[in-house]
Amino acid sequence: MTTLSNLQPDTAKQRLKVPANAPFSAIVKKGQTIRIVDSFGQQAVDTLFYNAADTDERYSAHDTVAAQGAAYITTGSKVLSNEGNLMLTVTADTVGYHDTSAGACSVESNTVRFGHHTRFMHACRENFVLEAAKYGMDKRDIVPNINFFMNVPIEPDGNLAIVDGLSEPGNYVELKAEMDVICLISNCPQVNNPCNGFNPTPIEILIWDREPA
Repeated sequence: MTTLSNLQPDTAKQRLKVPANAPFSAIVKKGQTIRIVDSFGQQAVDTLFYNAADTDERYSAHDTVAAQGAAYITTGSKVLSNEGNLMLTVTADTVGYHDTSAGACSVESNTVRFGHHTRFMHACRENFVLEAAKYGMDKRDIVPNINFFMNVPIEPDGNLAIVDGLSEPGNYVELKAEMDVICLISNCPQVNNPCNGFNPTPIEILIWDREPA
């Protein structure tokens, strides 16, 4: 379900650009809102969330999908942790469709899917590991992630397809933090399938403070 936000960019506390292929992280405090903007369109943004006070609690694709009975997230979706707690709520979404199933690309999966010549291409899992290290985590803490803006339809035989993205330049998704969270992002560097239109591009991150009481 597509829904516009009433938050204005010039009132954001933080406004940052994330280059193509790059990792990013930020702590989003309870009550703050984070907006992820697909600046140029058709750019997958792999994202993970952790409880900032206890990183053993983190985003759970299983709990999130099971609780809402839907394979994709959009406005109104509740992002749940592995402890069943509410981490964030999707408050606005101009695309209406975000993947929870396809996971993050890695050098290993690139090799299996696309051939040995892709073995040393940079990938989202490596971006996640780099950012996670800043918070005392390592590769064992990287779990199945959300793929914002990534178009992953479920085919009639139950398989997942990765096809051209639906997002257009300036489309965004917005989430309100229901607890203090660490947000890890990999601005996906994949060039072997159409998730980024075969051309990774920059994104923008905006964070607003808590709404006035």
